[in-house]
Amino acid sequence: MTDSSLPRLTADVPGCGGGFKLAPEDFEVEELPAYLPSGEGTHLYLWVEKRGRDTREVVRGLSQALGVREDDVGVAGMKDRQAVTRQWLSVPAIAEPRLGEFSLEGVRVLEARRHGNKLRTGHLRGNRFRLRVRDVKDLDAARETFARLSSQGVPNYFGEQRFGRAGDNADQGKLLILGQRLPKRPDRFQRKLFLSAFQSRLFNRALVLRLLAGTFATALRGDVLRKEETGGLFVCEAPEVDGPRVASFEVSPAGPLFGPKMTAAQGEVAEWEARLLAEEGVTASDFQRGGGETEGSRRPYRVRLGSPVLTPEGADMWLTFELPRGSYATEVLHELLKDG
Repeated sequence: MTDSSLPRLTADVPGCGGGFKLAPEDFEVEELPAYLPSGEGTHLYLWVEKRGRDTREVVRGLSQALGVREDDVGVAGMKDRQAVTRQWLSVPAIAEPRLGEFSLEGVRVLEARRHGNKLRTGHLRGNRFRLRVRDVKDLDAARETFARLSSQGVPNYFGEQRFGRAGDNADQGKLLILGQRLPKRPDRFQRKLFLSAFQSRLFNRALVLRLLAGTFATALRGDVLRKEETGGLFVCEAPEVDGPRVASFEVSPAGPLFGPKMTAAQGEVAEWEARLLAEEGVTASDFQRGGGETEGSRRPYRVRLGSPVLTPEGADMWLTFELPRGSYATEVLHELLKDG
């Protein structure tokens, strides 16, 4: 099932029509950091703007220009190539004198400040997006969809980019989970990517079933619920108590990222998740083969659309909003465009 054909929360609202990402400037992403650099320390944080480059290219360019290992370059999150993006990266502060030697087309260093620790994956609150949809056909439909997403949340699917250009990352990950050899031995980055993609595919399938069942934003007995403010997890024992908390977005049902450390659901929800694995031909214990890459966790089935604004501009419209880390702006667009 391709990303554009996945079931949508707003399936009863027509697609608004229009074109997206016809130019990099149609898609702007700005990282919302978990913290700002303090100004002192052994690491140098770089606030970088890039166009037409993915984050790995910037990491490689910094490594070569500054004479440091690629592993010494810290990144909180990977950003899209076909976009204008701004994000923090970190390098060892000892490389600061060579910063002037860094030059990469489409990339600018806007600010440099020291900090005490290396930037690590996940060290961000989320991302702020500004998206342009050109030649919109049905603005009323766009407003209705955007309003519903703002009030009910966005289905937290993993986007297509998670699964690779050929769409086979998850299949490769499944082979690794089953202990089978791949046609080509993956490096460490590829192995992590493949395993994560397989976990992501299973989560997407779980979310599809919840949407189709109408329980996307419903507390079921045995569900694992996630607290919005702290990220803490607990099992729902009383849906009549937790239901209003889901309705107010205090907590959300959280789907499976299978692995030995995943918080277990109970009752019928646990049985349903076990069937999902069985239909895929794997067992819960198979994920131990992934080691530290597949320890397991929970991901909310929905995420809040922060600071949403829709602004018409002639035949086009601009959307601005915030999403927590790990969520995909393209899922908002799929809801609007109905491009399946």
